[in-house]
Amino acid sequence: MNVMRSLALGLPFALVLFSSPTLQQAEAQTQARAEAQRAAAPVCFAPKDLLQLGLPLPHVNERLSSGGALKIIAIGSSSTAGAGASSPAMSYPSRLQVALREKFPAATISVLNRGVNGEEAVDMMKRFDADVLAEHPDLVLWQVGTNAVLRDHAAIGVAPLIKEGLARLKQAGADVVLIDPQFAPKVLAKPDVDAMVRLVGVEAKFGGVGLFQRFAIMRHWREEERIPFATLLSPDELHMNDWSYGCVAKLLAQAIGNAVHPATVARVPKSMVGR
Repeated sequence: MNVMRSLALGLPFALVLFSSPTLQQAEAQTQARAEAQRAAAPVCFAPKDLLQLGLPLPHVNERLSSGGALKIIAIGSSSTAGAGASSPAMSYPSRLQVALREKFPAATISVLNRGVNGEEAVDMMKRFDADVLAEHPDLVLWQVGTNAVLRDHAAIGVAPLIKEGLARLKQAGADVVLIDPQFAPKVLAKPDVDAMVRLVGVEAKFGGVGLFQRFAIMRHWREEERIPFATLLSPDELHMNDWSYGCVAKLLAQAIGNAVHPATVARVPKSMVGR
């Protein structure tokens, strides 16, 4: 309302000045909305059997047991890069670093994000030398398979690429965990999605590496927990969002903790266990 008009109507000038929220009030309202959104968010949960990687992580165990520096490289496509997250800090590798530092406070832990939008296995392998092996990681998290499914590339054609990639990573002396595709409408619409999920699992088993079952975990959220896709995913019905990236990171940190020696887990303060 125009000040002069207010005066002309006999309204006190002070009333005009204070009719709008102050900066402090606006900040308080924003914080209240954010807290309400967090309170309304689903509980981050997955069955215990989906939080087993299938194999121990000896290099990770050694680093955590000694309290030394643990370096993790996350390589993959857009769901590693963080497409759909509100900021790079909300991608799963960034959130994983936070979760692991909370879980293992005695260790120095870094998680480097080497995700690139749109890549398939063959593209990632071209970057192995510069983006992965040159960093001498203790653990490599390799998210693979989604873009091949989206582009209707047969799962059987991806098998030799994963085999070769795993051989190179293991030869470098790193622990490896494969991460399979996300459970999302645009992925589910493709006929080869189940074959790809099975393939990633088979290659992990026969390649002697761990497997993080992202597809099964997200399916549990949707089908058992009845969490809507609108809550799990970005509006594009493909990429994850801040909540799902954060939950994947939390559950992956638990899975990594489950894969190390009990003596290592014993170093974790009890207040951190099960978070």
